[in-house]
Amino acid sequence: MLRVLHLGDLEVALPLGMALGAWLLAAGAWRTALRWGTCFGAAVALVGGSKIAHLGWGTDVGLLEFKAISGHATLVSALYPFAAWVLLAGQGQAAARVGLALGLLLGLLVAALLVASGEHTGAEALSGWLLGAAASLLGAAWSGDLARARLLPAIWWSLPVFAIGAWLMEFAHVGYWMIRVALALSGNSRPYSWDACG
Repeated sequence: MLRVLHLGDLEVALPLGMALGAWLLAAGAWRTALRWGTCFGAAVALVGGSKIAHLGWGTDVGLLEFKAISGHATLVSALYPFAAWVLLAGQGQAAARVGLALGLLLGLLVAALLVASGEHTGAEALSGWLLGAAASLLGAAWSGDLARARLLPAIWWSLPVFAIGAWLMEFAHVGYWMIRVALALSGNSRPYSWDACG
């Protein structure tokens, strides 16, 4: 059951998000691609910012046991519900809404599993789910040009973009760079631990 958590791994979710954006652009749904891409990117940036803040300054809301927004909960909730919405858009609004709802439930399941496995506190997982869900819901609400998009013929554009994105993620070392940025901004010589806040 815990394998479902890998759906939120950066190495999986970011290339999939890039592929989804490329597919929408190639299909002519460029407004949808830009709007959802902006929401998705903003969600990822907020997660990264919260993690850098904790690593650099030890930010911690003790009462809520909150250190940083859960990246896995955010990515799953920002990507998969919206992807289901796009995939089912051709089947009608009802089908697309069901896909969106099932995707949001998947995000909620991931958030619950993160808490159950001790990876995140309830506040961290819930904030990630809410942030990701907002990105998906806004993307779906602003997807008016999907009705005119030529989705099926354009899907092939997503494959090379996913392959390139996955290849690039092998060299990204995001955790390392977040620590470097946190230390550079805070002036500290060592990052704060996830286990013990100062």
